Amino acid sequence: MATQSSSYPILCASFNQDNSGFAISTKDGFKIFDSNTGRLCYERSVGAFIIVEMLYSSSLLAIVGAGEQPSLSPRRLCLFNTTTNAPLREMTFLTSILAVRLNRKRLVVVLQEKTYIYDSNSLAILDTVDTVPNLKGLCAFSPSMDGCFLALPASTTKGSVLVYNVMELQSHCEIDAHRSPLAAIALSSNGTYIATASEQGTIIRVHSVSEATQAYSFRRGTYPSTIFSLSFAPSLQLPDILTATSSSGSVHIFSLGFATSQRSKRSSSFLGSILPDSVNDALDPADHHVLHNAVSVGVRSYATVRKVEKVADNASSSEFASCRAIISLISYNGYFQEYTLSINNKNEASRSLEREFNLLTVNSDSARSS
Repeated sequence: MATQSSSYPILCASFNQDNSGFAISTKDGFKIFDSNTGRLCYERSVGAFIIVEMLYSSSLLAIVGAGEQPSLSPRRLCLFNTTTNAPLREMTFLTSILAVRLNRKRLVVVLQEKTYIYDSNSLAILDTVDTVPNLKGLCAFSPSMDGCFLALPASTTKGSVLVYNVMELQSHCEIDAHRSPLAAIALSSNGTYIATASEQGTIIRVHSVSEATQAYSFRRGTYPSTIFSLSFAPSLQLPDILTATSSSGSVHIFSLGFATSQRSKRSSSFLGSILPDSVNDALDPADHHVLHNAVSVGVRSYATVRKVEKVADNASSSEFASCRAIISLISYNGYFQEYTLSINNKNEASRSLEREFNLLTVNSDSARSS
């Protein structure tokens, strides 16, 4: 996730495909961290970068400069080896690169009106997808080989999203998710779900990718807010968790497992059975958990659920299992926070801040001990 604003010391932040590591960049260079320990694994101070993407925990990075010096053009993608401290390959495009996504089989490069699909090993171009003007470089990517999808905006006037099968190199479906243009998109790691938010930022919708149908709808709040990030937990089965950050400064956590239970109860009621889904969405309370004031209001942030663990509760017969989620949060003013969120089978939650440190001043020892 890159930001074009120079008001933040962090220019971009991204987690790798399994959330075991993350990268940040500043005007001076970029840093790679271990998510589990907070250890600074690699640092390179050669200038500003607007994109730094990892390939799991390997030595390969995909980096794009901010254009503040000729050698760091925003039109040039560099595949960089952190072990040898040398470029492996450089690729230059006609216009600025807005986003890059990759796994072990595919490399995706997003430009304003075109998206290129490459073979990750040979770098042979496999397909070119013409898109509507995508000024923000919005995209989502599911790295799983069994459900490897790419999501891109399909309209500039409404919240439609194109879902493309990256392995089969063909369009999968188009989903009309919102009336307003998209502000954020996320795919679950296994390609099962896609989450979207519009520029209004009040409703977050989750669709089934295979059926292209709405599976969940969550109300983030009543007043409009800019959604900065959406991210699914890495769990492969329910209860799954979706997080969102916004300009309100809060982190929102939605439980898909509990939503399924509540939706079933609502549809079995008389009122729920006769009202359309759109009305049920409007009447449904904001049934989710919020980390209030996690960052300052208006500061861009990026949250991800790094791990979800089920918690045994033999005394309960509830279909919704208790779980514990580890949530990592990066704020673009330079801080990393990690929370533990415990949710019981009644959807009651408690949270604790496990650690917090300054990403700009951290060294390998201070990050580990914070």
